[in-house]
Amino acid sequence: MFKNYLKIALRDLKKRKAYAVLNILGLAIGLSCLLLIFEYVAHERSYDRFQDLADRIVRLRLDSYRSGELLWKSATVYPAIAPTMKKDFPEVEGFCRLIDAELLLSNDERDVKFSETKGYFADPASLRMLAVNLQKGNPATALSGPDKIVISETMAKKYFGDEEPMGKRLTVRDPQGTWTYEVTGVFHDYPRNSHLIIEYLVSYATLGKIIRSAWGDTTNATETSWGWYDFYSYVLLKPGADWKALEAKLPAFCDRYIHSREFARNNNIRNKLSLLPMSDIHLYSNYNQEAEVNGNGRAVSFLFLIAFFIIGIAWINYINLATARSMERAREIGVRKVLGALRVDLIRQFLIESVLLNVIALVVALLTVSELAPVFHQFIGRTEVAGFSMPVSYWLGTLTIFVVGSLLAGLYPAFVLSGYQPVLVLKGVFKNRRNSQTLRKGLIVAQFAASVALIAGTMIVYRQVEFMRRQSLGANINQTLVLNAAASFSDSLYQNAYQPFKNEALSINGIKNLTASSSVMGKEIYWTTGGRRLVEGAGTIALYHLGVDYDFVPSYNLELKAGRNFSEDFTTDDKTALLNELAVKQLGFESIESAVNQKIRRGRDTLTVVGVVANFHQQGLQKAIDPIIMLLRPDIRGYYSAKIQTTDVQGTIAALQKIWDKHFPADPFSFFFLDELFDQQYRADMVFGKVFGAFAFLAVLIACFGLLGLSAYNVVQRTKEIGVRKVLGASVVSIAGLLSKDFVKLVLVANLAAWPIAYFAMNRWLQDFAYRIEIGLWVFALAGGVALLIALLTVSTQAIKAALANPVEALRYE
Repeated sequence: MFKNYLKIALRDLKKRKAYAVLNILGLAIGLSCLLLIFEYVAHERSYDRFQDLADRIVRLRLDSYRSGELLWKSATVYPAIAPTMKKDFPEVEGFCRLIDAELLLSNDERDVKFSETKGYFADPASLRMLAVNLQKGNPATALSGPDKIVISETMAKKYFGDEEPMGKRLTVRDPQGTWTYEVTGVFHDYPRNSHLIIEYLVSYATLGKIIRSAWGDTTNATETSWGWYDFYSYVLLKPGADWKALEAKLPAFCDRYIHSREFARNNNIRNKLSLLPMSDIHLYSNYNQEAEVNGNGRAVSFLFLIAFFIIGIAWINYINLATARSMERAREIGVRKVLGALRVDLIRQFLIESVLLNVIALVVALLTVSELAPVFHQFIGRTEVAGFSMPVSYWLGTLTIFVVGSLLAGLYPAFVLSGYQPVLVLKGVFKNRRNSQTLRKGLIVAQFAASVALIAGTMIVYRQVEFMRRQSLGANINQTLVLNAAASFSDSLYQNAYQPFKNEALSINGIKNLTASSSVMGKEIYWTTGGRRLVEGAGTIALYHLGVDYDFVPSYNLELKAGRNFSEDFTTDDKTALLNELAVKQLGFESIESAVNQKIRRGRDTLTVVGVVANFHQQGLQKAIDPIIMLLRPDIRGYYSAKIQTTDVQGTIAALQKIWDKHFPADPFSFFFLDELFDQQYRADMVFGKVFGAFAFLAVLIACFGLLGLSAYNVVQRTKEIGVRKVLGASVVSIAGLLSKDFVKLVLVANLAAWPIAYFAMNRWLQDFAYRIEIGLWVFALAGGVALLIALLTVSTQAIKAALANPVEALRYE
C-alpha cells in the first residue's frame, strides 16, 4: 500500500510541476535558514564547553558602589578573594587567577622579536581548570615558581622554528629591566571558542617577583591585596555544589573582608561579588575589563527564535498552497471515495505527499547549506571554519523539528481534502467551510505579522549600529596610525631615544603630528585610582587615568571646555591634571569653570586641575563614558599616535619603520589603524545586523510564496464571479482591487499584531547599549508599508492575470 501511495504522490508532483517547485523552493529556503541559524547559535553557545570542568567553574565579578551609586561592574576582582574563598567555603575545591601579561618577547639567538598581548600571568591550577593541554612539559610543575612560561604550538614555531623549545629561554624587555623566562611547556593551540585567547601563560610567581624587584613591594600584593582589582578569578566547585547557594554567602563575605577596611568605611564604599558559570561568560558578560569582546546572548536568542519563525512561515506556505489547489483535486477525491476509498486512506495519501515534499526540500537544503557554508562563514566573520558542522544535539533537534513540522503541516490539508463530500463534489457544488477560510486567513496574518516584525527589527538594528559608528566620539580618530610604544629602554634612557625618534618622524611628509599616551580610544583603561576634592566631606570616586604628553589634546581634537592644556611653558604641570566633564560632575564641582585651579587628591598625590575637556568616548557606545583624569607624562610609553595623510599611506609606514628600526632596534615595529580598532567593538553587533537582515529578507520572501498561494486559491474560488463582472463591464483595475482588498486587510491586521511585539523585543535588545536610538512610530509604519507593498505586488500578479482573462472561458469553466 505504501508503494502505491508513493507512486501516486510522485505522479501528482510530476503532473503539477509548478506547484511542486514552489513548495519545494519555499521549504528548502526555510530549512536552509533553520540549519544555518542553528549552526551559528550552536557555535555561539559552544564557548568554553570544550572544558571538562566547565560545569563546575564560575568566574567572579566585582561591582562597586559609593553611597549607593554604582561606580562600575568589573569582570576582574581583587587577588586575595579567590584564595580566601578557598579557605572559608568548603564547597570550593580550587581556584586560579589570571592577569594580563603584555610582553616584548624575543629569542635573541635567532633574532626573533614580537610584541605579545594574548597571554596572562597565571596560577599553576590554570592549566587544569582552563583545559590548557600540554603537548610537552609537566602540568604539575610547568607554572610552579618564577620565570617560567608555557607557549602554544604556533608560538613555539614562531620563536624556535624546528628547534626543540623545551628548556630554552625567551628574553623579556620592559622599562624595569630585562628578564628571561624558561619555556617549561608547549600546549596545543587553545580553542577559539573560548572567552579567553591564550597564546602563552607566565607563572604567577613571576608577577610577584617583578613587583618586588621593580617597585619594592613588601606586602606580597599579588596574594594579599583587597584594592587591586585587575585579576580574572575562577573558582572550581566540588561535585554537586550549587553555585547560586555559594553566591548567596558572598554579601557576608564582603562585609567580613572588604567593608570592614578603613578605605571602604571612610568613603562609604560597598562591594558586591557575583558568580557566573564559565560557559555563560561569552554570551552574558559585558562588563569592565573583559578579556575579549564577548557576544550577545539576547541577540543569539532572537536569531534562534527567527529560525522557528522562518520554518513556520515555510510550513504555513505548504498549507496555503495545498488548499489553494483543493479545487483541482476535489473531483479526484470524489471519484476515489465513490470507488471505496476510506477517509483514513486519503489522509495517509496526503500525509505521504507532505512528507515526500519535505524530504525533497530537506535534501535540497542540505546540499544548499553545504555549498553556502563558506560564504555564510565569511559573511559572519568565522573565516577559520570551512564546512558546515553542528553538534549532534542540534542535528537531533533539527530532525525532530522536521518530522513534527512535516506531519503537522500535512495534517490540515489532509483532513480538509479528505473531508469533501463525494456527491456534492461530483455534482459541481463545492465550497469550502467558513472555519477553513478563517484559519487560512489567520495563517497569512501570522506570516505577515512575523514579516513586519522582522522588517522593523532589521531597520532598528541597522539604525543602532550606524548610530554607534557615525556618532561623534568627541575625539578625532580618523587617519590615525597607532604604534605599540617602545618598551626595551629603561626610564632613564627612554627620552634620549624617543624625542629624536619623534622629531625625525615628524619630518616625514605624510605625518602631521605624533603624540604618546598610555592608552588610545578603543582600548579599555585599566589604570584607575580613587580621587576626591580637598574639601571636608568629599567622597572618593574611581578615576580612569590617561598618561599623555603635551600634544595629546590637540592631536585628537579634544575640546577644551575650560582652562588650558598642558604646556611646556609651565614647569609645574607634572603636578596638574585635566579632567573630563563627567569627572568634574562626579567630584562634586558646581561647574566646569569652578573646577579650574582647584586641588584634588589622587591616591597620595595632590594635583591642581588646570583644564576640563569635553566628554569623549574612550570605548564604543555600548558602554557609558567614564570619569577620566589626564596626567602629564612626557615619557609615557603605551602607544604613539600619528596623524597621517592618505595620499601615500604605505610609503609613510615604510619611512616610519626605517626611523623606528634606527632608534628602537630591539623593539618590533607593530601598528594598527585606530578607526579599524574602534570598529572592532561593534563587530558582534554588525554581524548580528547582517545575519538578522539576511534572514528577515528570506522570511519575507517565503511569506510571499504563501500569499501567492492564497491569492491563487481566491482567484479559483471566484472565477465565475470575475467572469460575470467582466461581462457586465467591470474594468481591470476594479477587479484587481476587488481581489486585492481582502489581502490588504489581512496585512493591516498583521501590522496591528506585529508592532507591539516588535517594539517590546527590540526595546529589550537596545537595553544592552548605554547610548541608543529612540524607536519612533515611523519605523513600524515604514515596515508595515514595505510589507503592504510587497503583498500588493505579490497579489496583483494573480489579480491582474484573472482580470485580463477572457470572461467566456471563466464562465465555461464554471
